[in-house]
Amino acid sequence: MLDKGFLDKLKGIVGDENCRTDTAERYCYAFDGGIHRAMPDAVVRPQTTQQISDMVKLANEYKVPIIPRGAGTALCGHSVAISGGVSVDLQGMNKIKEIHVEDLYVVVEPGVIYDQLNAALAEKKFFFPPDPGSAEACTIGGMAACNASGMRAIKYGATREYVLGLEVVMPTGEIVEMGSRTIKDSSGYQFAKFMLGSEGTLGIITEITLRVIPKPKKNAVAVAAFNKLEEAGQGVSNIIGYPVLPSGIELMDDVCIKAVNQATNLGLPEVEALLLIEVDGHPEAVKEDIEKVAEICKSSGATSVEYTDDEKRKVELRKGRKSMIPALSRYKPEWAAVILADDMAVPISKIPQTVKAFHEIADKHGIIVATYGHAADGNLHTKVLMDPLDPEHWKHGEQATAEIFEAVHNVGGTTTGEHGTGITKAPYMRAERKSLIEFMKKIKRTLDPNNIMNPNKMMDWEEGIITHLRYPVNIGGGTDPKNPEGKKSGGSD
Repeated sequence: MLDKGFLDKLKGIVGDENCRTDTAERYCYAFDGGIHRAMPDAVVRPQTTQQISDMVKLANEYKVPIIPRGAGTALCGHSVAISGGVSVDLQGMNKIKEIHVEDLYVVVEPGVIYDQLNAALAEKKFFFPPDPGSAEACTIGGMAACNASGMRAIKYGATREYVLGLEVVMPTGEIVEMGSRTIKDSSGYQFAKFMLGSEGTLGIITEITLRVIPKPKKNAVAVAAFNKLEEAGQGVSNIIGYPVLPSGIELMDDVCIKAVNQATNLGLPEVEALLLIEVDGHPEAVKEDIEKVAEICKSSGATSVEYTDDEKRKVELRKGRKSMIPALSRYKPEWAAVILADDMAVPISKIPQTVKAFHEIADKHGIIVATYGHAADGNLHTKVLMDPLDPEHWKHGEQATAEIFEAVHNVGGTTTGEHGTGITKAPYMRAERKSLIEFMKKIKRTLDPNNIMNPNKMMDWEEGIITHLRYPVNIGGGTDPKNPEGKKSGGSD
């Protein structure tokens, strides 16, 4: 429970209508797209940077946790109020403040939605490329906080490559401007880049200056079917090594293919693996590249290759890939796709052995692991298909997850490529970054002496991952479905 004096002062800053403490409202902010749930004590919707600054200063005075939140599309518990406190909904700060394509930048507030920004830029034949899977809902502030990206990262990079400057409310309430509005900037420490991927633990991003680039004139898509998953992985390496630089290569295994077909009637070839490959650029170069991609896929073992620049067909194929996560929960009616092992990145040449290892681990533990991802940059995604009401499945899922990340680390991979760490991947990030954890903690303590800014996330989460579950299942201490507060639930508590 929050102190009444604190709440009264908080309402004085943001207004009664923008500070809510009723159970129904708080429940909506108790989870993101992942597996965890914990209720904040209050929800606020600030409208200005100054309101956020005043609120953070007040939180320091009362030692109340602050949890920044965009659209809640994150998958690892980033915005779950694991320690209670105030959930800060930034979606109301949603203005595109400036567009200067002649200088290659835009200025936006954190609540601007990715697709809406690109719709505005499209009128000027420019775009902001990262293309996350949740593009229709995710906010630019959330993308910056997690250094998000998507299928275009192989050619265009992640959010970090486009952030020129930030306005940030630091954990003690100061408003700090970082970076610049210029393409080049070597003035002092590059704090704007440092904030990217900090997941709300080092401050609240209140304004973002982004570099934008001209849209390519044309693109084309190829779909290649493989009877062996390892051959599809080798096909990715062969395309990159040729060299062709596609704007994206998406990998789907047989579980993903069947799930998408069941959900969308798209009629994809039901083989062991598909590659969805996109190239873009000048029309002549696109034609040459897509034909070369088809040739490489065939020589890598593809049983069939379709390629097209037809807009309707391209939309259909992309829709199939975008619908994959919800489609996976229809693969087996009594099971669900659970976010456990997810979003690892490996060297591109290691994709074949890595995906093979994932399937071997799944077979060992009697679960299904669907494998897909942005294979062109080595960013693999997995979803564990299991019965979320079966405690034994959770135990096997947790064991399989640990082995999956061990396999990733063994080939020189990293725990997260684009989704960030939050809670769900914290133990595996800590294992990967052993020599850095104490330095990360020192930076956090220095900038946030009262530890109010999204506490107990990333390097500071030292418990397991099967905890504070949003599912009504008993594991150890269990999650009580009659306890919407989500306090102390799960086997690690």
